[in-house]
Amino acid sequence: MRLLVMCLIASALLSLPSVAQVPVFQVTPVQSSIRFNVRSSRPLTGNFEKWNATLTFASRDPTSAVMNVEIQAASVYTPGGKNDDKLKSRELLDVQQNPTISFKSDKVVQTGKTTFDVDGTFTMRGVSKPATLNLVIADQGGGGGYAQGILSFNRSDFGMAGNSDNSVEVDLNIKVEQVSGPQLIRSKRFR
Repeated sequence: MRLLVMCLIASALLSLPSVAQVPVFQVTPVQSSIRFNVRSSRPLTGNFEKWNATLTFASRDPTSAVMNVEIQAASVYTPGGKNDDKLKSRELLDVQQNPTISFKSDKVVQTGKTTFDVDGTFTMRGVSKPATLNLVIADQGGGGGYAQGILSFNRSDFGMAGNSDNSVEVDLNIKVEQVSGPQLIRSKRFR
């Protein structure tokens, strides 16, 4: 009888689903970056030195991903630092009143074998607008790789000083490593 009870308990424990039924990824900040490029009569490039990004999944389907990015606006840096104070000013990023810039995804659509449109909400200077992050995934095998994306916007849409034709591109280069769970399933349509 004792042996039967032990066998039933062992059988029940072995049939329990694994804790990690979804892929779990970790962002590697040291090998990642968030850069920007302002297209205007005086082009400007730079990056943000302090930010956080998360990538989570509800299932093994890549389109179940949720991506959140939060940038510390005051960490803006331009080559030589000569434009940093102007970018942090009230006319542009207004870091005193609006310390963070964020992107929160709502929907992921696979558009090709390694390409995705990540629709979400982009918030800067207290203004939130729908935006699409065009993402390319570079798989390095073994559950790791790079997610490289571009999000474009017009700075006047966010109340920033300047001409209405000043567009900005934010380049997101994130190194991710899978730390647990099953591998993602590629769409049969794009294999």
